[in-house]
Amino acid sequence: MTVDVTRPAVVAAVAAVPKQLFIGGAWTDATGGRTFAVGDPATGEVLCEVADAAPADGRRALDAAVAAQEEWAATAPRARSEILRRAYEIILSRTDELALLMTLEMGKPLKEARGEVAYAAEFFRWFSEEAVRVDGGYGTTPDGANRILIMRRPVGPCLLITPWNFPLAMGTRKIGPAVAAGCTMVLKPAPQTPLSTLALAGILTEAGLPPGVLNVVTTTDAAGVVEPLLRGGDVRKLSFTGSTQVGRILLAQCADTVVRTSMELGGNAPFIVFDDADLDVAVDGAMTAKMRNMGEACTAANRMFVHRSVADEFAARFAERMAALTVGPGTEPGSDVGPLIDAAGRGKVEELVEDALRRDAKVVTGGTTPDGPGYFYPPTVLTDVSRDAALMRTEIFGPVAAITTFDDEDEVVRAANDTEWGLVGYLFTRDVDRALRVGERLEVGMVGLNTGLVSNPAAPFGGVKQSGLGREGGRVGIEEFLEYKYVAIPVRNRA
Repeated sequence: MTVDVTRPAVVAAVAAVPKQLFIGGAWTDATGGRTFAVGDPATGEVLCEVADAAPADGRRALDAAVAAQEEWAATAPRARSEILRRAYEIILSRTDELALLMTLEMGKPLKEARGEVAYAAEFFRWFSEEAVRVDGGYGTTPDGANRILIMRRPVGPCLLITPWNFPLAMGTRKIGPAVAAGCTMVLKPAPQTPLSTLALAGILTEAGLPPGVLNVVTTTDAAGVVEPLLRGGDVRKLSFTGSTQVGRILLAQCADTVVRTSMELGGNAPFIVFDDADLDVAVDGAMTAKMRNMGEACTAANRMFVHRSVADEFAARFAERMAALTVGPGTEPGSDVGPLIDAAGRGKVEELVEDALRRDAKVVTGGTTPDGPGYFYPPTVLTDVSRDAALMRTEIFGPVAAITTFDDEDEVVRAANDTEWGLVGYLFTRDVDRALRVGERLEVGMVGLNTGLVSNPAAPFGGVKQSGLGREGGRVGIEEFLEYKYVAIPVRNRA
């Protein structure tokens, strides 16, 4: 299906989205009427202005969530389930409009944006099914003196903070389990991409979500708005997706009131190709793991370790595929690679490539910033990359593949694990024993075996080490928003 990207359609897509804060079920201006600009990274032009919340607005949003918590927690699981199911259906029915909105504010090509809409909707469908499966337990103590009743209760008001790279899916991945569990929320989206979140708030209202359950606060003053909420004692759960650096700060702020946390932080994913790998499969996997979302993903393949015996062939095939990609605005038909999110994001990629070249890396394709408007950077493949190059130690967040070679299994496992992060690793081999052995040794929360895609609403997403805490999605995703409550009941009148 072709999405209408004419000027009137673009204007209409942006105009259809409310630009205010969403608090207590009502759209409202920020304190003092403050706003900030939302730009199109493909052109640098301003799309619109949205409300720029002050700390007092964050407090109003949390007060609304606190006020709604008791009644919402008492809502029947089936009622919560049906709200999520209706929202799922509405999202799918508006795929084209949501995809266009996402492309305009974030830059990804429309075909990728449509894929994200489907992915985002699936979280609501998944958690609509999990809402009615929350259970507890019943038993007797070993001495027979007490019965044990175990129940599950919502953790309480939550603060959800989402990134700009998957603006719709990261919203549904957090909202879905919170709604299913019976928690109220304050959601702060990234200032680069607030429109997808504001549209989502409208959809959930249309689906029947009661006032105060979801509150959306858009702001350029994240620190000023968030810190008082975390330290105030009313937030009982923080779910954050973003950089490890910011995650550390938030964890410190949560300590004062012992706020329960879920952290999906940075990644530095190794992509390992052994000598027995099917190179067609490995190259396909590399294209997915590296170029999904222009490389602006925490799951992106960051360090490519290829066995020396197949390194030249792999690099040649991979570079040919990368060079064939079309770079251009995401709204243009045939565009494969859209712009990076902003000037700072592109500047970081440029610096990482320049550092690698100073350390004798070789450019196989790409590596030169194009002229013209927008924050574009070409798909780039580097070989002979030194292990001490900055891009081997830093999350690239761009369309740059750094290839280095290895000779044996122990060597590559040590190199793959030599990082503070541990989100995902990719492994390509036809040897089942090796696949299991290396998969077990990799210090990551997820492994892609002969595939470049691990994300799925039905699977637990998350990492180890400094890549985060907790899991999102899968059967365990709702657990992050539930507490255990144990009731001891004495056994009376025993025979």
